[in-house]
Amino acid sequence: MTVHDPEAWRSKPQAQDVDYPEPEKLHKVLKEIETFPGLVSTTEIDRLSAQMANVADGKAFLLQSGDCAELFSYCNPAQIEAKLKLTLLMSLIIVHGVRLPVVRVGRIAGQYGKPRSKPTEVVDMGGEKCTVLSFRGDNVNGLDIADRAPDPERLLSAYFRSAATLNYIRSWLSSGNADLHAPQSWSFHHVQSEYLQCEFGRITREIADALDFMKTVGATPGDGETPANALNTVDYFISHECLMLEYEDALSHRTSQGLYDLSAHTVWLGDRTRQVDGAHVAFVRSIRNPIGIKVGPSMDAEELIRILDAVNPAMVKGRVTLITRYGAGNIKDMLPQHIRAVQSSRHSGLVVWCCDPMHGNTITSKYNSSIKTRMFSDIVKELAAALQIHAQLENRLGGVHLELTGDNGVTECIGGSMELSDQDLSRNYLSYCDPRLNYEQSLDIAFLISEVLRSQRTGKGLESDAIVRALSQYMDVNLPSP
Repeated sequence: MTVHDPEAWRSKPQAQDVDYPEPEKLHKVLKEIETFPGLVSTTEIDRLSAQMANVADGKAFLLQSGDCAELFSYCNPAQIEAKLKLTLLMSLIIVHGVRLPVVRVGRIAGQYGKPRSKPTEVVDMGGEKCTVLSFRGDNVNGLDIADRAPDPERLLSAYFRSAATLNYIRSWLSSGNADLHAPQSWSFHHVQSEYLQCEFGRITREIADALDFMKTVGATPGDGETPANALNTVDYFISHECLMLEYEDALSHRTSQGLYDLSAHTVWLGDRTRQVDGAHVAFVRSIRNPIGIKVGPSMDAEELIRILDAVNPAMVKGRVTLITRYGAGNIKDMLPQHIRAVQSSRHSGLVVWCCDPMHGNTITSKYNSSIKTRMFSDIVKELAAALQIHAQLENRLGGVHLELTGDNGVTECIGGSMELSDQDLSRNYLSYCDPRLNYEQSLDIAFLISEVLRSQRTGKGLESDAIVRALSQYMDVNLPSP
């Protein structure tokens, strides 16, 4: 990979910069963080890079998922385990359909930042409207209105909570908890549709039968003395949005191979930080980590190619994941333009295409204007359209990017097999940021992906219209033809 000046970002305009009242305190904290060990290793990053190259080649499927933004309070065993168990279950279901390895990447152990469109917001304080600094995430300031002053000490808290979360993830996975022999214990009591219960049950029985066959022929461990294999231990990588460049830089490490950002295995750029001539693009250009770029309605085809040229001049396969997030109403107009632009460029066949069906489909609750939600049917429509358009253009959808939670009984998105309504949102709405899929809705998505990819793999769903018809029947929603 071409070596670039790791300090070049400092001379560029930096979007989403934080104005600290005590710059000298920030400098002291960053100097301390520079002495800390990296949260991840260069070997792990290289392993993810190799797996992302496989995704770009169609030899693996990417599942990236987790909270919109973490709170420091999420650093506890129950919530960490819930996310891991859900991710493992979803990946097993997807593997059943696609018959390829799933690359698991969590939005966890560092997703403490929150980009904002405005530096301030108006809040109600005892009946009086007041302007306060916007909440920028637990690594910058507090959610409580009285705690909005940016504090560099929070970067230290972010590091240690990231380290504690990652340590727990590693120990939990290495202790046999990744055992995937559990289909018989899966419950679908939440599924209201009798048709879906039958479909989910069918897939579950097929997975259980396949695992039982492998055990019978000796392809899986039979006792505790047998070495671990792919069925009871997995790779799990961490990611977060690349926002606070000073923090990312403090955890970067130069090797003979180049510069690595050891704050995470992979980071991504959002709509607010992907300026071609900006500091964030200059920073990710200099590191060897795989990187993601959010691609939405505000990006035209020409800008997309300029960004790819900027961040991947060495043309490394799988280095860049394009995380598309248009909204169900925009995808049919925008995605084909972007696919054709990449196919006509030197980056053709090098990028990973990943569908984020969440971010473009956020709406306000009809019953409470202060609550954001998402219609499950819109999420499915965008995912279905992405599958259809990629198939039409002989391109490959390599993965999905989902905001979800494994916490019990969360009610933040409307619909799904639980048939949640707008009135149900207040029952257990926990997100302080964007609405997330709950456990049951996440499984719905996994089963849908599995079913469509299985149909494509077996030749039953290669025609784009068949994809739409299958999903329309599967979730009983009317999907527009992109």
